[in-house]
Amino acid sequence: MNCTLMHKNIPVVNLVIDEDSGFIDKIGTIHHLAHLPIGTSETLAARKGRLNRGYLNAWWVGRSIPVSRENIQAALLNLGVRSTTTLLLKCYGLSLSDQYWVCPENTNLKWSDVNFFENNFSKDVGEILFGYEQADRANLNLMSPDNTSDGWLKKKWVIVGGKRMLMKGGSGDYQQEPLNELVATAIMKRLEIPHIPYILTFDDGLPYSLCETFVTPETELVPALRVLETKKHDNRDSMFTHLLRCTKELDIPNVQSALEKMMVLDYIIANTDRHYNNFGFIRNADTLEWYGFSPIYDSGTALWHDTQFVGRAPKSKPFRSTHAEQIKLVKDFSWFNHSALHDLGDECAEIFAKSKMIDENRRSMLVKAIESRAKEIARI
Repeated sequence: MNCTLMHKNIPVVNLVIDEDSGFIDKIGTIHHLAHLPIGTSETLAARKGRLNRGYLNAWWVGRSIPVSRENIQAALLNLGVRSTTTLLLKCYGLSLSDQYWVCPENTNLKWSDVNFFENNFSKDVGEILFGYEQADRANLNLMSPDNTSDGWLKKKWVIVGGKRMLMKGGSGDYQQEPLNELVATAIMKRLEIPHIPYILTFDDGLPYSLCETFVTPETELVPALRVLETKKHDNRDSMFTHLLRCTKELDIPNVQSALEKMMVLDYIIANTDRHYNNFGFIRNADTLEWYGFSPIYDSGTALWHDTQFVGRAPKSKPFRSTHAEQIKLVKDFSWFNHSALHDLGDECAEIFAKSKMIDENRRSMLVKAIESRAKEIARI
C-alpha cells in the first residue's frame, strides 16, 4: 500500500506498507522532518533526509496490540485479519493517544473525516476483543481505536455521554487491577498528584475500570520509551539520568519533580509494572511545544494483584529492580503530606469490598500493607 504518514493534516513522509505483514517496506520522501514521530528522526541520517526504516517500523509496530494480549489469536481469527500489525491498517493507524495516521495514495481523506476524537467508531473490534460473539461477521467494521490499544489486559474504547473512555479488565483469581486503579486514584487525589481519575463498573459480574482519554485533538501523549530514543545512551548514565538528559534536551519542563511523585505513588501501591510505555509526556500536536509530564495513569498492576502473598517485597520498574532502591532516587519529599492519607485505609477497604473476588482476609492484608508503605514513606 502506497501511503503518506500524516500528523493531523501535515504530510510527514511517504511510505510503502506491506498489506500482508503490516510492516513498512519502503520509505520515500520526507516532507516535514520536525513532525516525524519522536524517537525516529533524531539521527544524523534523518537530518540529511534519510530515515532509518528500523526506527520507524519499531514506532509503527509499537502502535499495534501486543501479541501478549489475552486471547488475541482467537480475536484475530474472528476479525479475519492475520496479525495485530495488519489490523493497524484497517483504521489507518489512528489512535486516541496521538494524531498520527496513514493516508492511502489517491484518496481525499482528511484528518477531520477520520480521527476518533471527533468521529464515532465501531464497537465490533472491542466486542470481539472482549470475547463476545458477533452475529454478522461478514459486515464487521474494523474502524476502531481498539486496533491501536496497548497492554496485555483485556480492554476496549467506549463512548459514554460523548466522552471517549477506556474500559479495562483484570486478571487471575482476584481480577484486582481495576480496583487498584481506584486505590491509586484515591491516593493521588489526597496527595494532589496530577492523575487520570478512574471509576469502577461491572460487566457479567467482573470488575472493569473506566477512565476518560486525557489527550485532545490538539495534544498528544509521547511515551517515555520514545523520548529515551532521542539521545544516544551514555553507558555511564543510569536510565533515570539518561531520561532526564533527554527531557532537558527536548526542553520538557518540570520532569524530575513529576517522576519523583510517580515513584512515591508506586512505592505505596507496590507497583510492579511502571514500564516506559505507561508514563510519558504531553506536547501540542500543532506547534510541537512540550507541556510537561502527563497525568499519571495505568497503575493497576500493583498491590500483589497476582499472588496471595500480600506484603512480600515486590519488584519495581523502571529505574531500579526494587522499590527500596528506587525510592532513593527521590530527593524532595517536601510536598508529601502524610496527614492527607488519614483514614486512607477505610477508603481502600470500601473499594476492595466492591468485589466479591476479594475476601475479607485479603482485603484486611491489602489495607494494612498500603498503610504500612505510606508510613514508611513518611519515615523516609
